Amino acid sequence: MKPLIIIPARGGSKGVPGKNIRVLGGKPLIQHTIVAAQACFDSAVICVSTDAEDIKSLAEETGLNVPFLRPAALATAEAGSYEVILHALDFYAQQGYEADYVVLLQPTSPFRNAHHIREALTLFQEELDMVVSVKESKQNPYYNLFEESHEGWLAPSKEAHYTRRQDVPPVYEYNGAIYIMATKALRKQPLNAFQKIKKYVMNEQSSHDIDSEWDWFLAEKIWEKYGNSL
Repeated sequence: MKPLIIIPARGGSKGVPGKNIRVLGGKPLIQHTIVAAQACFDSAVICVSTDAEDIKSLAEETGLNVPFLRPAALATAEAGSYEVILHALDFYAQQGYEADYVVLLQPTSPFRNAHHIREALTLFQEELDMVVSVKESKQNPYYNLFEESHEGWLAPSKEAHYTRRQDVPPVYEYNGAIYIMATKALRKQPLNAFQKIKKYVMNEQSSHDIDSEWDWFLAEKIWEKYGNSL
C-alpha cells in the first residue's frame, strides 16, 4: 500500500506563537517530527502542509520538497485537520500519486519518534478505518468524572460502584501523535465518524503535546531529563 505522510504546520499559533519553528532540544519543533518521518518513509511521500514561508524553507532545509502553500481558507485557526488532509490527498492525486493511506504526524508531539511510528504501522490493516495513538487517561468516567443532572446534582458519568482507582476499566484519550487512516475511509467520512479504529498506546512522556506555554515549559523539562531516550 502507498502512504502519504502529512505534517500539518500552520504558521499562526495563539497558545505558543511561532511554536513550529521554536527551538526545543537544539532544533526547531517541527524538525523532531520530520526526522522521525524520514526515518520511516521516503522523503518524496512526506508532505509538510503549511501556509508559512519560514516553515516551508525550514522543511526544505531538511531535504523535503514542499510543493505548495495552503490556500487561505485552510490557513485559519478554524480550518480543520480533515480539510487539510483532503487538500493534500487531492494535490498528490493530481500529480499522479494516489495514496492508499495517510499518516498524520502533528509537530506538537516532539517525543513521538520513529519507533512509535513503526509500531503503530504494524497494527494497520486494509479493513481498518484508522490506527490512532492514545494514552491511558487519568480521568475516568467510572471513578472521577461526573455529570450534572437536571436537578443540579453531580452523578458519575458511568454507573459504577468502584471504590479503588486500580479496579476501574482503563479508558484512553487520543494523544495527537499518530493517526494512520485509510484513504477510502477519509474519502467517505470525517475522522469523528470512523468506526473501525485500533489503538496504539504510548506512555505519558512520549504522548506530551504542546498547546500552551505551560506545555512548552514541561517539554523542556522532559527533554532535559529524557532527551531522545523516549
